[in-house]
Amino acid sequence: MTLKLHNTRTNSLENFVPQNDSEVLLYTCGPTVYSDLTVGNWVAYIAWDTLVRVLRHEGYAVRRVMNITDVGHLTSDEDEGEDKLEKGARRENKTAWQIAELYSEKFLDGMNKLNLLPPEHMARATDFIDEQVALITTLKEKGYTYEIADGIYFDTSKFPNYANFARLNVDAQKAGARVTYNSEKKNASDFALWKFTPAGQKRDMEWELPIHLIENGTVKPGFPGWHLECSAMAMHFLGNTLDIHTGGIDHIPVHHTNEIAQSEAANGQRFSNYWIHNNHLKVDGTKISKSLGNGYTLDDLSKKGFTTMDYRMFVLQSHYQSEGNFTFDNLAAAQNRLKRWKNVAVLRHQIHDTLSSDETKNDDTGVSVLATSGAIVEALRDNLNTPEALKIIDEAFARIEASPLHLVHRFSLIELLKNIDNTLGLQLIDTTPDISDAQKRLLLERIQARANRDWQRSDEIRDALFEDGITLKDTNAKTLWQYM
Repeated sequence: MTLKLHNTRTNSLENFVPQNDSEVLLYTCGPTVYSDLTVGNWVAYIAWDTLVRVLRHEGYAVRRVMNITDVGHLTSDEDEGEDKLEKGARRENKTAWQIAELYSEKFLDGMNKLNLLPPEHMARATDFIDEQVALITTLKEKGYTYEIADGIYFDTSKFPNYANFARLNVDAQKAGARVTYNSEKKNASDFALWKFTPAGQKRDMEWELPIHLIENGTVKPGFPGWHLECSAMAMHFLGNTLDIHTGGIDHIPVHHTNEIAQSEAANGQRFSNYWIHNNHLKVDGTKISKSLGNGYTLDDLSKKGFTTMDYRMFVLQSHYQSEGNFTFDNLAAAQNRLKRWKNVAVLRHQIHDTLSSDETKNDDTGVSVLATSGAIVEALRDNLNTPEALKIIDEAFARIEASPLHLVHRFSLIELLKNIDNTLGLQLIDTTPDISDAQKRLLLERIQARANRDWQRSDEIRDALFEDGITLKDTNAKTLWQYM
């Protein structure tokens, strides 16, 4: 089965065909680093990590760029309001540079805890000011820009396909913007390529544009527009045309529409062949909002006894295009599911491939387990259908649990676990190491104590292992250990 992805550009499910048979050029919209990311923010990064894992499984090398927006993202997400970094600096009595560094490090730490594959290029907007200025220069030379009191803008009326990507009604957009719309702009949809620092103000982050870009030749400090950053960095590393550009559905009508306009106006080429967007996550059925106090962070989950892998499992239980709903009950269900999977994973330490010749002839456990790996991949090839992949794993693990332990094929189980970890990133192998030799000796002693009907010693050993985070499950054939 060919990898299929839902392409926002065509609003259809398409076979994925990259420009190069061996390499995929991928750009991921990254965070604006002015505060901690919430459970809603992290959904996208788990989705795109799954995408990268599937692409690699398909044999592609993936050259991915992820931006870190550390300047220029205004509170309106468009061209009005305060820079979010400046706002964060005022909130915490730090400089904007300090805020950017603090929350960039927190983001990278969160990526590591969630087992997200690092991109080949992590690009901070403030490191690519020259590239952004160069893009403005190109757009001005081609007649797409104009200057007003607060900045340099892109004239969307000169880009005929502006409304196509998001299927916008530009006339309605203009009518609806009469109150808040900057009256100096030529069109309501025009967007800032560069914003000037307001007169009398001094920003932590500001740069001077070359004189040739200023209409009256007066030096004006300022900062790049949010949309400009992504185009400049994507094209710097990946060229004029990307294979895939990812982001949230909230990026479609403004941010990604503007990226397309400025990039294609500058180069005359399609900016990205595939656009993949994830849906929102609500909390208790409502939008995540600071005023509601429901913007839970990874640290908040940890304080309530949940791991980052519990949260990753929770996210994978929903399709990336579906609107999710976070509740602590739903997270607890994901935690229990992951615990069941880990209990199957530890069986690899307790079984051996020592089937008799007759058992080998009649054993289909190994075959069915290996077939599960193929079924998982088929589900993920179908537009990253993680809920279906998880269902397939549930069914396979149920078959393993129902089988006599001596008939479970150890090598096949290990290969299945590797496949799950490689494609879904749940770290089943890394989080389920074998017990120590000392603990194994205690377990053997307990088995002997039970054989001798020494129930007191048996219970003492069980309690000692429990203190180490290990529980025991006695069956007619064998005593099995599990992690708590």
